[in-house]
Amino acid sequence: MNETFLNHNNPLLTVMLQCETPEVAIGRIRNANCLGADAYGLQVESLKTEFQNPDTYKRLFSEMSGRPCYVTNYRYAYNQKLSDDELADGIITLAESGATLCDVMGDLFCKHPEELTDDETAIKKQMELIDKLHSLGAEVLMSSHLYKYAPADRVLEIAFEQKRRGADIIKIVTAADSMEQQIENLRITNLLKQELGAPFLFLSGGASTIHRRLGIKLGCCMALCVYEHDALSTASQPLLSTMKLVRDSIDF
Repeated sequence: MNETFLNHNNPLLTVMLQCETPEVAIGRIRNANCLGADAYGLQVESLKTEFQNPDTYKRLFSEMSGRPCYVTNYRYAYNQKLSDDELADGIITLAESGATLCDVMGDLFCKHPEELTDDETAIKKQMELIDKLHSLGAEVLMSSHLYKYAPADRVLEIAFEQKRRGADIIKIVTAADSMEQQIENLRITNLLKQELGAPFLFLSGGASTIHRRLGIKLGCCMALCVYEHDALSTASQPLLSTMKLVRDSIDF
């Protein structure tokens, strides 16, 4: 597989790694390699601070055996005391260490309840960071975690704004607390495919098991899944084994 998250014929099964030590992460990678993982998502904020360094990153990327790696450097877990400028520096270090796809939070440099800042100074800094990451050869995903249901017009507004800021892949996480909202999120996924003109990842929490699983059949460029669930993994992310069946066996 080419080390890119772009221009694949099938959505990538991306195994997320939320681990405190590289040894645990390596065990997950080796097991997931055997189960057909296409890519990995290293959530650096879950690594203990002493392991957040280029040597560890390169070691983990090497274990992925040529599969592309998506990286996050969010504000929680072991990053809680870091400033947004420090988080941005960490993202640059990840790109320099060989990360394929770097996550830039939509409210980096100025927090916003829907994780998409409207502060012009912060937006300028985000775009400069995206340019820097591109110059290092990395691809960029921008993420907005709303964690609440959002109507189609708001989802599309966020998606087009992320695209305007220079993101290669758009990521929006909402919620669904009823069957009606789940069905609407599936419709919005199809709208994004028809109208956005860019790769995207549209997810939802809450009672959203259908959307999490079927989004890749309606246009999402990847599935965020886990090799197994533990205390640190995101409960709503389905198993790799489940998503492999969904992608390869459901034909519509």
